[in-house]
Amino acid sequence: MHNNFRSDNALIMFFNGAAVLVAYGMLALSLYMSPDVPLSTKGYWGIGILLLTLALVNFVKYRFDDRLSEDRIQRLEDAKNERLLSEYVGGDQD
Repeated sequence: MHNNFRSDNALIMFFNGAAVLVAYGMLALSLYMSPDVPLSTKGYWGIGILLLTLALVNFVKYRFDDRLSEDRIQRLEDAKNERLLSEYVGGDQD
């Protein structure tokens, strides 16, 4: 189950990374194509900035969630190993 969650997060992070690149590309293209900046270009820039902002927020969120998940899993594995070691060393002293 951990592998499915990891691949889903990787796919979502890839999609958001692509969205960031597309948004930057849109902004760069609009800058290149219009030196006098009419109103329609300003609107295009606004849409590009909005997409960039949304993609970056999602990208950071999923990276944070991925690290948090890995940390939780590591803590659970550490606790399990500690319990197994204490049972092995302590034996059955009921």
